[in-house]
Order: sequence, then C-alpha cells, then structure tokens
Amino acid sequence: MLAEVPEATYLSDYHQYRADHDPDGHCWTFGDRTWTWGQAWDDVRRFAGALRAEGVEHGDRIAFLDKNNPAILTATQAVCLIGAANAIVNWRLAGDELDYVINDTGARVLFVGHELMPSIDLIRDRLTEVDKVIVVGGEDDELDAWIAAGEPIDRQDDVSPADPCLVMYSSGTTGRPKGVVLTQHNMVTHTGSAMGDIEYGDGDMMLIAMPMFHVGGSSYALFSPATGTGGYIIPEVDAQLLAKAMMAGATHAFLVPAVVAALIQAGPEAMGLFSRLKAFAYGAAPMPLPILRAALEAWPNTKFMQVYGMTEFGGVVTILDDAAHRDTGHPERLVSAGKPIPGVEVRVVDAATLEDVGTGTSGELWFRTEQSTPGYHGKPDDTAELITDDGWVRTGDVGRLDDEGFVFVEDRVKDMIITGGENVYSPEVERVLAEHPAVAELAVIGVPDDRWGESVKAVVAFHPEQRVEPDELIEYARERLAHYKAPKTIDVVEALPRNPSGKILKRDLRKQYWPDAERQV
Repeated sequence: MLAEVPEATYLSDYHQYRADHDPDGHCWTFGDRTWTWGQAWDDVRRFAGALRAEGVEHGDRIAFLDKNNPAILTATQAVCLIGAANAIVNWRLAGDELDYVINDTGARVLFVGHELMPSIDLIRDRLTEVDKVIVVGGEDDELDAWIAAGEPIDRQDDVSPADPCLVMYSSGTTGRPKGVVLTQHNMVTHTGSAMGDIEYGDGDMMLIAMPMFHVGGSSYALFSPATGTGGYIIPEVDAQLLAKAMMAGATHAFLVPAVVAALIQAGPEAMGLFSRLKAFAYGAAPMPLPILRAALEAWPNTKFMQVYGMTEFGGVVTILDDAAHRDTGHPERLVSAGKPIPGVEVRVVDAATLEDVGTGTSGELWFRTEQSTPGYHGKPDDTAELITDDGWVRTGDVGRLDDEGFVFVEDRVKDMIITGGENVYSPEVERVLAEHPAVAELAVIGVPDDRWGESVKAVVAFHPEQRVEPDELIEYARERLAHYKAPKTIDVVEALPRNPSGKILKRDLRKQYWPDAERQV
C-alpha cells in the first residue's frame, strides 16, 4: 500500500498526523532505541514545553550541535509549536568557526552531543549569548530528564506558517558562514514537491545518514513523517553503520556520490548489500559518470534520483528521475541535473545584461519558488544580493537548458568547492592561509577527485626567502579550519595569473586540472 501524504500547513502537522493515525507505528530507530510515532510526538510536545520553561518564545532560536540524532528532529518539530527556530550547527567546524556560528544564532539554549562537549568546553567563555548548555547522550546525558520534566504543549496561537523553523549555516563568500533562514512554509512546500516519483509503502524504512546540519540531511528526514515511513538514523556516514542499516531492512536512502565511490571500491559484496534498496537518491555533488554507470548496472531494480538544489531553497529544485537515468536515447542527460520540480520556475540569465539567454546558451541559473528562503539571518545586504525584487534567487551557478527543459550545471560564478557533499567557499580558506607569514599571495580552487568529486587545492606564491613545505601549510590550515576545508594539496608558483585590473584568474588556474572534465564543478 502506497503512503498517503497528508495536507499540511505547519511543519509539525505531518508528525501530529502520524501520531493521531498510527501511534504504534515505527517512527525512528537509533542505536538500540526505537520510538513509535506516538512516543516521538509526546517527546516533541514535552520538548516544546521545556523550551517555554527555559524562556524560549516566539521568534527565538535554539542551537543544536551533534551528530545525527533523533533529538535534532524532535527539536525541529518542537520549535514549530512555539514559532521558534532550530539552528543546526556543523559539528565539524573548528573552534573559532564554532563560536562565531553559535553566537551568530543568538541562541540562549544550546544542545550539545556528549562527544562534542570538549570542543564547547574550550570556547565556553566565548559563547556570550548562551545561558544554558544541555548535554545529549552518553553517561552525562541531560536531555532525557529535561524532556521528561517538560509540560507537553500544543501549537501556540501566535504561530504562523511564515515563522522561521530552521537556520542552516552555509559557508560564506566573504569568509564567514551565513545563516540561511527557512520558514515552516518553505519546508512544507519542499516536502510536498521534492519526493519526485519515489514511492513509499508499508514496511519501507528510510536510511537517514546524511548530516542534519546540511539541508539535504534535514529535508530528507522530513519525508519520514510526511509519508509515514520509519527512519533508521545513524550518527554519521560510516561503513559499518551503513551496512548495519541495510541489514536492518533500509529500503530508501539519500547519499552523496563519494559514498557510492567507496562502496564500489569496497567490492561486489558491498554493492550487493545496497542492491536491496528500492530507491536511491543522491546529490550535493555531481556523480562521476564511471561511478554512476557502475551503480546503475549493479542496482538494476533500484529507482535512481539525482537532486540539485541549495540550502536557500530548503533543498531540492530539480530532479533527474529514474527514467532519465536509464534513457539510452539521451545518455548526455546523465550529466544533467534534471528538470525543475513542481512549483519551481527557472531562468538562465546573462550575468552582464541580466537578460534571459536562449536554449542551449550558458548563463547564471535563477530560480523562483515558495521554497525560497526569506533571507540570511542578520544580513540584509547579503539577502539583497541573493534575491531580486520580484523573488528570483541567484544561485551563482552557471548552466543551460536543453530543448526539453533539462538543466545542465556547468560551472560556478561563486568560488565554491563541493568536496564529498561539503560546501567549501574558497575565500574562507584563503582568509586563513593568507595569515601565514610566508604566504605572499594565493588562490584556492577545486580540482577533480575520483572519490570526493572535488578536492581543495591551494596555489601559493611565497615571500622571498620565506618558503615553507606544503605539508606545513596544510597543517596550519587544519588547525584553524574544519579538516574538509583545508587544502588536500598545495602547488607552489612564482606568481599567480592576473587580469589587467589585478584580479587573480582562477578560471585559468582551474583549466590545467580540468582539461577533460565535462564541467568545472
């Protein structure tokens, strides 16, 4: 029996519907614990009541720093009942990034996974906005008792669908992360439109593996209450945890291409285990064609779906469906991002004239949809650069449309690198490396990587007589940035190529590393 997706106005409506209509059904499994819909909904209502007791009101924000955990989803549902927002923080951030983001949220209540408490202890005195820290999990867990003590509440009368419910931090082009605000209406619209032709039915179970601090991880997890499909949640992408999820009966999964590359590398047994999937969605980075073709061959009975989108859209705006994946008449569409989902408009715009270009001509991709963020938290100038007066969102991606409306993403206007599904903005890395006393000038670019899609490379020119070894500079970056943001390799040059006005020509730098690539993303 196929799942019925109920009508929803508020994001928590989906979960409440499941608790009302299937209270004993499977909601979440995490480690050795399982929740029914009824039990999880009781936690949501108590969580909301406990937040109110802490003084969290309509329009406030909380912050959550943890690896994947049902408690993050509980928090997101709970804030929806009081008109507050959950700022889910990237647990891979380094110390000076971490305190900046947490302070930027303005959250007075911070939930922290027990494994991550040492990081918070180091910066606790710099968290000027935080009044209360609640430990999640482990021997010192404070969350269970805190929730149990909460007085359950229902949605408050002053809550609106336009209220923010999530703040997702995206690396910033100016060197600091920006908080993307997403409303309940944004996420309800996305949930209703972004499932594509994937079907969910009785006995199905979703593997929830992608990090919830990414919009892809959180928005995918929201399909669970919308469809009534139980979720098997793992804290992070790990080979043993993935295998355990498959053995437990996972039927639907969303993963980044790097995971598929690792499965292929692991051999036929690993690929065979995942051939049990009814549906496999991937995104956050292009899938190298050899890997995609190998997966299609190994999983002939699995429905494939590629998604393209941004945090600013609450997730997905285009889908390449299974039929397009297996259309031998149009093999070129395997490198496309598919077609816009319902409710999404697309334009391809000449960046200089701001006029639309013709079919097959490249320009900047603009989208308009009710999924679009109202803006960046506390950054009106950046919001104005992102969204036009008539509601079009500038993606910063260069692409084109073919004659049947398929979207091809070819390059980026913004200096962003996608490595293993993680977004890295090169100015953020450049800001750190430029502080090394030996560095005279540098540029950070993405280069092809068979496993991760792209890896971070720095091209550096040193001051005279101040040269250091590349490994030393890489370690310098790792001490100050999340490891995935630090360069994997460094090339040393005498000087960087520049145009007549002095701007570094990153496109020229990229060309030597992408000579045979179909696209420089």
